[in-house]
Amino acid sequence: MKGVYSVQQQQQTPGQMQQAIMMTPPAVMTTKDVLYVKDQMSWLLVAMKKCSHYAQECADPQIKQIIDRAGQMHQRHYNTLLQHCQNNNNSAMGNIPTNMSAQ
Repeated sequence: MKGVYSVQQQQQTPGQMQQAIMMTPPAVMTTKDVLYVKDQMSWLLVAMKKCSHYAQECADPQIKQIIDRAGQMHQRHYNTLLQHCQNNNNSAMGNIPTNMSAQ
């Protein structure tokens, strides 16, 4: 089915709420999703800038390398989110079937 994403249910002990794990991302993002992603991208950008700053300040080459690698990790995560945001969400929303049958 186009536009439907798969989820996997975690096994829970009695009394726990069941939580679904998303195996593939949905085809579209809601407004709330976009706001969450925007916040995450802002945090990743700050983390990248901090890593860059502290790596430049660091005199120990081993520590500098570790900080640089952390900054690169944050940059990869930022770029991944950016790629997800660059699809045409409005076009994707138009492809989602609606079940608005009269009852």
